[in-house]
Amino acid sequence: MKKVFAINLFILLLAAGGAVAQTKKAPVKKASTGAAGGASAAKPSVAKGKVVYTTYCLSCHQADGGGVPNMNPPLIKTSYVLGDKTRLINILLKGLNDEIEINGATYSNPMPAHDFLKDDDIANVLSFVRSSFGNKASPVTAAEVKKLRDAAK
Repeated sequence: MKKVFAINLFILLLAAGGAVAQTKKAPVKKASTGAAGGASAAKPSVAKGKVVYTTYCLSCHQADGGGVPNMNPPLIKTSYVLGDKTRLINILLKGLNDEIEINGATYSNPMPAHDFLKDDDIANVLSFVRSSFGNKASPVTAAEVKKLRDAAK
């Protein structure tokens, strides 16, 4: 029992450090845009989304998208990821402080807002998540992110 508690405490401390690190406005590494240049109207880039995921999401949701039990929810085939894009975009823009239940498990670790990310970055990372970890869902566009960001103002 003590060993399990110590492991859970260690995971909690790691996750707390990851959540604090996520709130910093560190620059996102730019992936190569090719010869065309990389305009905002371009299709979402899963490769660029993976860079954003690695920078801001991986510490809590893990490399395999499995999350951390009872703390950070998985991103694998859940209604939050595969369902309503509006809800998913708003989670990144506004954060999530509510306890949620996914597949019968409860998750309660608050997620900070990532509204400091550009519309393209949010579209790219959500498109990455919606097409990775066994997920198969349509991409998120920067226009969809912009519409919700503007509506929240």
